[in-house]
Amino acid sequence: MGKSRAQAASGRPERRPRWSRWPGKLASVAAAAGAITVVGIWLVYTGLARGYDLKKLGAMPERSVVYDVNGVEMGRLHGENRVSVPLTRVSPHFLNALLGREDHRFYDHGGVDYRGLARALVRDLRDRSFTQGASTITMQLARNSFALRGKSLHRKLLEIALARRIEAALDKDTILELYVNRIFFGTGLYGIERAAQAYFGKPAHALTLDEGAMLAAIIRGPNRFSPFRSPEVARSGRDMVLRRLVVQDRLTAAEAEAAMAATTAIRPEPVASSQESYALDAVRRALDSVLDAEDVEDGGLRIHTTIDLRLQSAAEQALENQLAAVEKTAGYPHPTRARWSANPESSGRRPDYVQGAIVVIDNPTGAVTAVVGGRDFRESPFNRALLAKRPVGSTFKPFVYAAGVQTGLFPGTLVDDGPVSVNGWSPRNSDGTYGGPLPLATGLARSRNTMTVRVGERAGLDHIAELTRRLGLGTISQPNPQLYIGNHDATLQSLTSAYTVFPNGGHKLRPYVIDHIQNKEGDVIFRNEPMGYPAMAPGAAWCVTRMLENVFSPGGTAARARSLGFKAPAAGKTGTTDDFKDAWFVGFTRRLTCGVWVGLDQPERITGQAYGGRMALPVWVDIMKAAEPLGYAPGTSPAPDVPLEKAAVCARSGLAATAACRAAGTAVNDPLPIDLLDHFVTGPCPGHGPASPTARKERSRAPDAAERPATRPPGLWERLRSAFR
Repeated sequence: MGKSRAQAASGRPERRPRWSRWPGKLASVAAAAGAITVVGIWLVYTGLARGYDLKKLGAMPERSVVYDVNGVEMGRLHGENRVSVPLTRVSPHFLNALLGREDHRFYDHGGVDYRGLARALVRDLRDRSFTQGASTITMQLARNSFALRGKSLHRKLLEIALARRIEAALDKDTILELYVNRIFFGTGLYGIERAAQAYFGKPAHALTLDEGAMLAAIIRGPNRFSPFRSPEVARSGRDMVLRRLVVQDRLTAAEAEAAMAATTAIRPEPVASSQESYALDAVRRALDSVLDAEDVEDGGLRIHTTIDLRLQSAAEQALENQLAAVEKTAGYPHPTRARWSANPESSGRRPDYVQGAIVVIDNPTGAVTAVVGGRDFRESPFNRALLAKRPVGSTFKPFVYAAGVQTGLFPGTLVDDGPVSVNGWSPRNSDGTYGGPLPLATGLARSRNTMTVRVGERAGLDHIAELTRRLGLGTISQPNPQLYIGNHDATLQSLTSAYTVFPNGGHKLRPYVIDHIQNKEGDVIFRNEPMGYPAMAPGAAWCVTRMLENVFSPGGTAARARSLGFKAPAAGKTGTTDDFKDAWFVGFTRRLTCGVWVGLDQPERITGQAYGGRMALPVWVDIMKAAEPLGYAPGTSPAPDVPLEKAAVCARSGLAATAACRAAGTAVNDPLPIDLLDHFVTGPCPGHGPASPTARKERSRAPDAAERPATRPPGLWERLRSAFR
């Protein structure tokens, strides 16, 4: 359309219609708005990226390795199956294959490969999905380090912003080192070092070209390209990577052909086996109490324990052998483990077969050398040795006798075995019989209930409750006389630990299972030292130990141990609760104390005559027999070393024996602890006539509760003060 005559005459350009100028203006506005939007998005995501702590890039939880007392690996805890290595300890063949497969312009970009990103974006828009990520190694490191999940534009933009920030903070080699140690290689393997060891049996620095290419192929499809799942698919992935390296001029065709012709031998997949065990469970629980949760979860620790795997294995086998034999007895009334394991419907159900638990403690240190919390951790991970509180029965009686000794009784003191009643409660002896006055030592060896009650009444409930607390057996707020015969719940570990006061001369050591812990650098960050305190008078510990030795003698409740082949000097006590629901035996040599419990998780009669001497004692015998050749010498006597003095005492009054005492047959002439003699033997016995000229030079014991005058007994404070003077 031509110009008008007026426009032509004036020489001015023709004026365009107003409507024709709007498209240009709109385009300018759109461009400005787009630029503002891009800048805004960039500012928003840059701000979001600043909220992430870059220290987490290097926080790669490794499994902590747990060792037994001899340095043998027990298993691994927490973290991931990873061993981090520096970049200099990684094969150049693998690094070359990795860069060619994942990010061949890694050393040229600033964290984002915009060309690759543009191509991926076009494909994503065409396919209406975000399957093509074009993630660089830096972006993958950001995604894996900060757990950026999902496939969305938001995640991709955040990856880009984080990658830019990472590249600004770290050099390329550091980024690559973090990446190769974080990669998941399938089959529970993290990091190049563990992958090289698991698949090829060699460290990462020794990988060949074909092996490196195969591992590089796994990264995009850990399940599909796993050499364990399909060696042929893994080799095809290897060849794909090698051909790609040739295209990128990272490899010559001849080198690639040689690598593709290689066999690339793959190790057999290790047999899946659970490392979980009751011993590891005990270590895990102890670890949580000595280190902060963050330190534990970071992993990479070397945890050196007090567990002796040789003794642990012997204990596990001894328990299973005994309980399997019990299940085979005629008329056994409960489901057996063999039947439960064979039943497909048992999966996921809590076992209802008979269980047991074991704790073994090294007396000089308090170190736990074995802990068995049941018959099979995989079938029932509940650790009965540490967590189950059960009525301890007659295994509590030695503490009652210890309290009695701390108030003036001695092993030879005569105590009535006749019927007894306390506030309307009249306990009976297990065999239904009663006797006359018997030595204190006989009452403990034969576990006489009536004698124990009389000893408890002599010592006083408050005294026994306080001793219970000092021994780590729990606080009893309202004690009642049934406490004397074991109406008290405790865990096997606490009970076994309490028994160590006897061979340790009254000293209570804290039980522990972790000896020391090292961090990744090998520095010791925690070390356990034996810690303890006096819990009872040394003389009381000596007296009770000598009495508990009689438990193994003919007539004692553990006499069967000798016929089972255990001949070493030892002391201990059986325990059986009402209606045979719990069977116990806790015994000790000078070196070790071992506790055994047998019962059903839901308290129920195990079987007829399920005494501790029948159910638990055989397990104890097998363990202690296995311990001796492992270096746990039992010693010549389980009794502690305390100063002794031979003293003539009256078994009735507990004072220095006179000629009348000897004439009456109540004089006892035995070595006794000096600390007890000094506190409780203060003069001659007045009950058999005048003292002989030498009576004041002779020592004696305190009177029996039945013979003592009806005077107000000393209070708790007076008894404790005199016992520990």
